[in-house]
Amino acid sequence: MRISFIGGGNMAEAIIGGLQAQGFSLAALQVVEPVEARRAWLGERYGLRCCATVDAALLACDVLVLAVKPQQMRAAVQPLVGRLGDRLVISIAAGLRLEALSGWLGGHGRLVRAMPNTPALIRAGITGLYAAPALAAKDRTRAETVLAAVGGTVWLEDEAQMDAVTALSGSGPAYVFYLLEALIAAGEREGLAAATARRLAIETFVGAALLARQSEESLATLRERVTSKGGTTAAALAAFAEANLAAALQRGVAAAAERSRELAEQLGTMTA
Repeated sequence: MRISFIGGGNMAEAIIGGLQAQGFSLAALQVVEPVEARRAWLGERYGLRCCATVDAALLACDVLVLAVKPQQMRAAVQPLVGRLGDRLVISIAAGLRLEALSGWLGGHGRLVRAMPNTPALIRAGITGLYAAPALAAKDRTRAETVLAAVGGTVWLEDEAQMDAVTALSGSGPAYVFYLLEALIAAGEREGLAAATARRLAIETFVGAALLARQSEESLATLRERVTSKGGTTAAALAAFAEANLAAALQRGVAAAAERSRELAEQLGTMTA
């Protein structure tokens, strides 16, 4: 499978590095990157063919990954109009719906929309994927292969669910960092050194997440096993409940999903 990238930023590099780690031939990868210094670095680091603009050699591929910012997408894909043939196009631009992208590509319909998150940078991400029901199974497999290079993948049945994915897992790492900051600060207030509080908080998050992923038991059961009646954990959970922390988190995710819908509408009405 030959893969070309439009855009050579961090997420594109994460996918390239993940494919390399899986034994994928870097000779089958190419990148369009307008920033000269970035082109030079990618070429030196990975031995890739990097060019400043779309050319015939770049289009000699099976899969084209669009890895530019949503606001820059329309201009970035203009050189592709009428030149895509039957190539699979994967967009990792947040908020950009397939209908709008297809229109910008002159009606091209062989498309997959992907929403990875920043842990993809260390190949520990999770990506939501959506494609029109008519997309061939082989194209779905190709999309999974590309995005599985940076973590897990989940297929969605309805593109509208992408707003929830954006709000939950796309923005989710920021929520985790926010909670970690609060826990570390709490540890320091209780007398721990900053480095000690940081390590304890981060390792607790990592360990609990791994336990949840590997366990067949519900999260409620895992939580209850830590919570002794009248104990320290029960006291903390009671304080969280009094502050309605769960509802606050749910409101935050809802606000992020609504903002995702608003941005998608704005992108869809862009005229240039």
